[in-house]
Amino acid sequence: METQFITEIFNKLRDRELNEYRVTKEHFLSFRKVLVEREDFKQFRGIAQHGGEVIYQYLDEPRS
Repeated sequence: METQFITEIFNKLRDRELNEYRVTKEHFLSFRKVLVEREDFKQFRGIAQHGGEVIYQYLDEPRS
């Protein structure tokens, strides 16, 4: 997956244009690579789903 597209998804979550975004198992590593490079990465929550999918959400408070 393209880094620019992934960054746009995370920005839309941050800006509340999306409530959550589901990432398939095949794209998880691409999303994670972009996420850990962000300054606000602790404000994102990834919720593991059955089958290797992850649902990302943006939190008001950074996780510890």
